[in-house]
Amino acid sequence: MKRRLRIENLECSGCAAKMEDLMLRIPGVTTASINMSDGILTLDCDGDVAIETLRELTRSVEPDVTVSPADDAPRGVPADDGRDETKHEAISLVIAAAVFAAAFFLGHPAAYAAAYAVAAYPVLRSAAKTFWAGNYLNEFTLMSFASLAAIAIDKFPEAVSVMLFYRVGEFLQERAASNSRRSIKALAASKPAFARLRRGGAEEMTSPELVREGDIVIIRPGEKIPVDGEVIEGVSSADMSSLTGESEPVVLSAGDRAFGGALNIGGLIAVRSSGDFEDSTVARIMDMVENAISKKSKTERFITAFARYYTPAVVSLAAVVAVVPPLLGFGGFSAWLYKALVMLVISCPCALVISIPLGYFGGIGAASRRGILVKGGGVFDAVTNVKKIFFDKTGTLTEGVFTVTEIDPAGGVQRDELARSAAMAESLSNHPIARSIANKFSGLIEPNLNISGGEEPGMGVSAVYGASGKTTRLLAGNLKLMASRGISAPQSSGAGAIVHVAEDENYLGSITVSDRIRAESRNAIERIRENGIGDVFMLTGDREKTAEAVAGELNLSGYRAELMPDGKVAAIDEMAGGDLASCMFVGDGANDGPVLASVGTGVAMGGLGSEIAVEAADAVILDDSPSRVADLLRISRFTRKVVWQNIFAAMS
Repeated sequence: MKRRLRIENLECSGCAAKMEDLMLRIPGVTTASINMSDGILTLDCDGDVAIETLRELTRSVEPDVTVSPADDAPRGVPADDGRDETKHEAISLVIAAAVFAAAFFLGHPAAYAAAYAVAAYPVLRSAAKTFWAGNYLNEFTLMSFASLAAIAIDKFPEAVSVMLFYRVGEFLQERAASNSRRSIKALAASKPAFARLRRGGAEEMTSPELVREGDIVIIRPGEKIPVDGEVIEGVSSADMSSLTGESEPVVLSAGDRAFGGALNIGGLIAVRSSGDFEDSTVARIMDMVENAISKKSKTERFITAFARYYTPAVVSLAAVVAVVPPLLGFGGFSAWLYKALVMLVISCPCALVISIPLGYFGGIGAASRRGILVKGGGVFDAVTNVKKIFFDKTGTLTEGVFTVTEIDPAGGVQRDELARSAAMAESLSNHPIARSIANKFSGLIEPNLNISGGEEPGMGVSAVYGASGKTTRLLAGNLKLMASRGISAPQSSGAGAIVHVAEDENYLGSITVSDRIRAESRNAIERIRENGIGDVFMLTGDREKTAEAVAGELNLSGYRAELMPDGKVAAIDEMAGGDLASCMFVGDGANDGPVLASVGTGVAMGGLGSEIAVEAADAVILDDSPSRVADLLRISRFTRKVVWQNIFAAMS
């Protein structure tokens, strides 16, 4: 059971690590993670943990900390973006700097004392509270002890400047966190505030969470679509930019799919809900954002664990520096105490423990602004290790919009007979190729005809229908499906997807369906290579001839065709020499779930597409654009660069 809670007024990174340790001692709690950048506490626990227990535990470490249900604020983001807090802190810093400048020119101890009081008050207050609560070693007590000891040896300017620079650093970190929060908060703003249900001829206002599958929702111009569903009345256009980043409005009319969170900018429409609010696109996006900011990378986990031992070790070493050399006759106590205080100041762990997760948080925010949802900081680590990228073809490198381009009936078979049988069989499948045939020839199917059956994975569809007391079997699919039933079908050398059709073991002919390559696919491949990935491949279940034509058009490094779903994993494993961790796969279909979960980095194309693909992937591209893969590579590398710059700078 995963539980999310809001945690506020937590300023000490060392205190956060201590709280996590204490929470792990609660029976039933398996993981505890505090993200200071967004103010969220995430628990994995076997049962329900009383919120009062968590409050007592956090207050024992830092008295001012509050814990409350995360549902009190918009999902996926803090209750506020911190702008008011950073504004007040900026004013306080300007006043402290002005008083310090005046003290510097006056040179009087009283002036320095006033400057110190202004600059150090927030830190001293936090140090006193944590010390009183029994948390003796943290960044607040460390900075307070160092500055007060500096005053004791008449180093007034150093004492004030240490506090002032410390607070400036904290201010810059909080400001950066606020910027990242705002970018993610824009996604949370997509959540509709209400739903207008049609019940018994009247309209009823309710919460989106109360909408159920089959409910009719009315959306007027200027209102947000509350849930996913099918448009059953009206014509309008929808602004999908908050979901996909795409500014071009999408036209909606009867039969089209509408997505929760999109803004209705045209006329009034009625939508039949396809599920509960929790299953809608906007809810899924919020869940992904929540999970992303609660999942720590290996680097973050290491730094958090490191900080638990780092501060006590530094304090102990500083004590040795202050005491041992004078006792051994290597100088006076005052000089070595000064060196020990310098060591305490420069060794404050906040630069490590705060800046590392803040770097990943900033990367998640930057990716979300470009329509890429990244499921945790660890994804950036995995992406930087990618050496080979594999794309699915249909719906990823191609548009996934198929049209019937040729009908080739067998001898003695009428075109309408072939088209009718194909439409009946393909009506049982949601595959884009099947839908194109079923929609094209739907008018040939008799009304109220009972058709049953299902998909044959990687091969096609097997169906049965009854008419006039007679049961007829239909097959529609590739050559493998025909061969599995002992039906002889001719090979085809043309490009496009060939659907062979048979009725009661008699071959009726074939229908050719073609797909268009996306306009930006070639440029996307070039941008990926500019980012240092030379090996870009394509995997598809389509025919060899079609795959060869697409691979040649896009100048790919290679391809594998006619693959079953499980065959894609084996193909990548073979082509990568067994190193799946260094591979990225980009796909969009439900059958891509196994390979998305198997490779080092799985990327789902289209957050509005298959739920299975989205769940299995490490990152989700919301606007179906393959060029976002290059953006993900660039953002991941920049994020890792910033993180390691922080680590080396802080340690140096």
